[in-house]
Amino acid sequence: METTDIDGLHIAYERAGTGPPLVLLHGYVGDGPTTWRRQIEGLSDEFTVVVWDAPGTGGSSDPPESFGITGYADCLAGFVEKLGLDKPGVAGLSFGGILALEFCRRHPTIPKALILASAYAGWRGSLPPEVADQRLQQALALSDLSPDEFMDALLPTMFSEKVPSQVIEEFRKTMQAFHPAGFRAMARASAEDLQEALPHINVPTLLIYGGKDVRAPMSVADHLKASIPDSTLVVLPDAGHVCNIESPDDFNMAVRNFLNERMS
Repeated sequence: METTDIDGLHIAYERAGTGPPLVLLHGYVGDGPTTWRRQIEGLSDEFTVVVWDAPGTGGSSDPPESFGITGYADCLAGFVEKLGLDKPGVAGLSFGGILALEFCRRHPTIPKALILASAYAGWRGSLPPEVADQRLQQALALSDLSPDEFMDALLPTMFSEKVPSQVIEEFRKTMQAFHPAGFRAMARASAEDLQEALPHINVPTLLIYGGKDVRAPMSVADHLKASIPDSTLVVLPDAGHVCNIESPDDFNMAVRNFLNERMS
């Protein structure tokens, strides 16, 4: 892992490959390299793949708990500029997808294309109000648990039933290393409502969802597809929430085909 400092925050990241830049944003559990390992290995033959540990995860320092999704988006803009990534494709999983939307809204001239995987327009922008509020309260309560209790509560919602135990075990280890304060910051950012941003997304957008996702179900995918002007939806029918880990070959093919068409 390499490191850099952005506005006083220590950011850890991994970079591999050459070619057009592709920035990968992980969800609110786990870290960047573990979440995206199969994409680093599968796409770095053609792209410069850059994976960060978001503030509050992995090897990165914790932001203020009031950081908000705008704080994350501005930090990401500084990160992209610091690394000299010109017109990158930006792919976000779950919380990373929320971040990608806000990044595109606040810094519309930076990304060349968006890939939103298992994403929301913020919890309050994609889920019924009572569900969004419940999810935030659950997250804040989970941050006070032991790593094992935290993992036991969230891990079953991340995967479908057919995932090899080795894959789950790799992800489990990163969940056990969660930052309580960082997790709370990301949960609060995730709960925001970004619905108003959707019609104004001005870059080609690929939506990828798992057909067995219980956290971001197909109703969420359909809403984003209907609301983002230049968007394409790909469904990985047997995958759960972390669809890039469960169906890496199909995920990578969808990303590669999209970027070759839209970034060439």
